[in-house]
Amino acid sequence: MNEEYIEIELEEEPIELCKLLKVLNLVEGGGQAKNLITEGYVGVNHEICTIKRKKLYSGDVLEFDGELFQLSLSEDATPVQKPIEQAPVEPKQNTSAAENQPAKSKRKRTKKPKVDEKTGRRPISFG
Repeated sequence: MNEEYIEIELEEEPIELCKLLKVLNLVEGGGQAKNLITEGYVGVNHEICTIKRKKLYSGDVLEFDGELFQLSLSEDATPVQKPIEQAPVEPKQNTSAAENQPAKSKRKRTKKPKVDEKTGRRPISFG
């Protein structure tokens, strides 16, 4: 099978899948791009991809509407290390429902801050 690629040169990476479809004018808008991805009309690296905001890097292959697009990085752009994808973890077999529940986090109770003498209000922390 002879596959011909249309080369797409990226100025920076990564780029989100839905944004790439918009930039390439393959769709009319972001909503249409997200719908097509969710419904399974888009492939990444020869597999159907339903992740709307999947990050694409140079070397990835986009498949859409019967065409293949090979992503590459322009010469003046700085390459980014592509993260290694991990396989999903399967739940343990023969365990009770209580063991499959995520552990509940325990909050540490802190003392309430003192009231400001001038305003009568407690200070607010945004950190």
